[in-house]
Amino acid sequence: MASLKDLRNRRASVQNTRKITSAMKMVAGAKLKRAQEAAEAARPYAERMGRMLGSLARSMKGQAGAPALLAGTGKDQTQLIVVITSDRGLCGAFNSSITRRVRQLARRLRDEGKTVRFLCVGKKGRDNLRRDYSSAIVETVSEVGRKQLRFGEADAIAGKIAALFAKGEFDVATVVYNKFKSAMSQIPTDLQLIPFAPGEEPKEAAAGEGARAAYEYEPDEKEILAELLPRNLSIQIFAALLESNASEHGARMTAMDNATRNAGEMIRKLTLTYNRTRQAMITKELIEIISGAEAL
Repeated sequence: MASLKDLRNRRASVQNTRKITSAMKMVAGAKLKRAQEAAEAARPYAERMGRMLGSLARSMKGQAGAPALLAGTGKDQTQLIVVITSDRGLCGAFNSSITRRVRQLARRLRDEGKTVRFLCVGKKGRDNLRRDYSSAIVETVSEVGRKQLRFGEADAIAGKIAALFAKGEFDVATVVYNKFKSAMSQIPTDLQLIPFAPGEEPKEAAAGEGARAAYEYEPDEKEILAELLPRNLSIQIFAALLESNASEHGARMTAMDNATRNAGEMIRKLTLTYNRTRQAMITKELIEIISGAEAL
């Protein structure tokens, strides 16, 4: 049985831990509000940009001279997976859910005979993948958005991806990140970046419902795509980083809330055990005193 001093020390240690987790919960909650607003504000622009470029890309389908970011290399042998995780832990299953999805995707691609490479944004993604895929990790980018997430950081990452593509290091690039749904729910999501995937034509347009507008572009579609596709790459990376940032703060707030509750429950049990042990020791001492008095 543990001594009273051991129980007191353990209870004090858990109380200090609860103070830390409670403070971390409050900090994450304050950061979550700003991060959530930024992620939600970026969604309409990124989605609209994707739809507009999708419309342009579908109009150029099958034409010669399409930009490289749209046409790709014509192969899909070498796959680059951009893994967006955090640099720090204590955020529940935020990082493990991403690495689990990345591992599933990598296994499926390797089973199909393809070569898989990784560009890790965040130290946790690199650390989790290094054991099995250390030779496949091309580069790691860390400390992104440590003070405040800015578009320039996303543009720099997009520049690295575009440079790798220009060197012929990969054929297809896909980003995997956590999309923010709520503080308690984050959705692992993958999005193909290169070549640009225009997606399906809206149902209303495909069915011929309503008036379909005819657009004339100045300059022509090829020049517009050549200018906007690199920008769209940066925008999609920035949107993914914003979603991941909000998801990280939400996951950390939830994890620290659970840790604070668990610490409180542990303190209650330790206090009960301490009181019972103390009472047993007092009773034992009283019995010894009474027994000694009777012996006299």
